Amino acid sequence: QVQLVESGGGLVQAGGSLRLSCAAIGSIFSGDAMGWYRQAPGKQRELVATITSAGSTNYNDSVKGRFAISRDNARNTVVLQMNSLKPEDTAVYYCNYKKLTRPPIDYWGKGTLVTVSS
Repeated sequence: QVQLVESGGGLVQAGGSLRLSCAAIGSIFSGDAMGWYRQAPGKQRELVATITSAGSTNYNDSVKGRFAISRDNARNTVVLQMNSLKPEDTAVYYCNYKKLTRPPIDYWGKGTLVTVSS
């Protein structure tokens, strides 16, 4: 089992910055992937950014150049630095831990609300 503890989020004006953090606790393996997803009202959950233990990253096109994901393998934490925020970034952001078994197993945090005002 893996528990994900998120922090960060809140209300910010357009153009501002926020930082989300997530700590993974439990049955952690260095080869597993971590990342952030988001879900806006009335929309499906979508990938924001992911990172492997080797540091390989993947971003949603809409956040490239504005968001940066990083990972501390020793502390099993992942951070999403969000800059130049836009109102369309408003959503509940969920931390994800993907255990790379066959099939993969996803663990989710409870979510943290990010609201960007115009």
